[in-house]
Amino acid sequence: MPEVNVEINGRKYRMACEEGQQKHLIGLAERLNGHVEQLKGAVGEIGDNRLTVMAGIAVVDELVEAERKIKALEAEVLVLTRAGQEVAAEIETLEEKFAAKLSDAARALEGVAGVLDDAAPLPQG
Repeated sequence: MPEVNVEINGRKYRMACEEGQQKHLIGLAERLNGHVEQLKGAVGEIGDNRLTVMAGIAVVDELVEAERKIKALEAEVLVLTRAGQEVAAEIETLEEKFAAKLSDAARALEGVAGVLDDAAPLPQG
């Protein structure tokens, strides 16, 4: 199992991860370290454990907000999907009505053509 070295709050940690996940783990550690550094800038040195817990809570807060947004977007997708299905059904109904009207018009034109054919014989050439 591969190992990577990450740095959080100035301390290095050796961590194991699955093959191919090394860059991902390093990126996660860098992101957590960014939170730690932001908190250090905002509240100063308050101790490693407390700072790490606060950074963890900040990350979980971001996760909860992202999950809330995902749920809202899923609900919006559902509404839009239903609206799209309703529009598709309405289009299908309109196409059927249009086809029926077109068929009626074709029959009427055929009738007119038949009357004209009967009334005016074609010239002989």
